[in-house]
Amino acid sequence: MSTKVKKGWLAVQVGPDDGEGEGGNRRFVIPISYLYHPLFQNLLDKAREVYGYHADGPIRLPCSVDDFLHIRWRIEKEDANSAAAAAGHLRHHHHHLPTTLSFRSC
Repeated sequence: MSTKVKKGWLAVQVGPDDGEGEGGNRRFVIPISYLYHPLFQNLLDKAREVYGYHADGPIRLPCSVDDFLHIRWRIEKEDANSAAAAAGHLRHHHHHLPTTLSFRSC
């Protein structure tokens, strides 16, 4: 059963190969931005070691569903903290902003 994934998202298959293990084999849809996170990149490196480069269907990740959920939680927590810090920084310095905004690289 194949369902379309909306633009900007990616399907991954997580869990034991046989689908019989505790927690089973599950499909998740994640934002493509995860591909750039170091935790997820480590998981992709492991997948490449275990399964190789070629795959039919979603990317298979060689970890338990629980481990994947923990990694996803850590990525989302870091993203939320980064967004909150950026918003706090802008709020804190709002009175210093010039009328014309210009951005410089970090």
